[in-house]
Amino acid sequence: GINPAKVIGSGTILDTARFRSLLGEHLGVAPVSVHACVVGEHGDSEVLLWSSAKVGGVSIQDYARQMGVSLTEERKSQIDDGVRHAAYRIIENKGATYYGIGAGIAQIVQAIRDDERRVLTISNLTTGVEAFKGICLSLPRVVGLKGVLTELRPELSSEEHLMLQKSADILKEAAVSLKMI
Repeated sequence: GINPAKVIGSGTILDTARFRSLLGEHLGVAPVSVHACVVGEHGDSEVLLWSSAKVGGVSIQDYARQMGVSLTEERKSQIDDGVRHAAYRIIENKGATYYGIGAGIAQIVQAIRDDERRVLTISNLTTGVEAFKGICLSLPRVVGLKGVLTELRPELSSEEHLMLQKSADILKEAAVSLKMI
């Protein structure tokens, strides 16, 4: 009975922050200038959207070339690993990831409280992408006073689309096993 726009999960908000941070570190630019996101499941099947990642409106490949920074497949794989396995490393070293998730939830709450209409990669009932309709997964969404205001559809490479479909299938299987759908 609750409006689905007001049912929000933290999704890949931390993974997106890690992705931007690691890209910024490698490219020599502040993470706030990096526009990149992680979609799908928060977990092993999450998808880093390399094809649409930008710095100041410039693709990361072009930015890296302009700055004379190498962005090889090997380096991209290292960044992917750093994003995908960060939680395991944090738990191993600190015992938990509650500070990070607390900061992520604070961002969501602030976006709602201040009606920021901020784009966050949060989990919500997917409605606008037919292939993922009815599944709760992370996509970039505009968040404001009324909760999720808009669901965005990032451009995906064919490989990213297949990976996102796999991630959505994993989430759907989990929901079915819990008799949620």
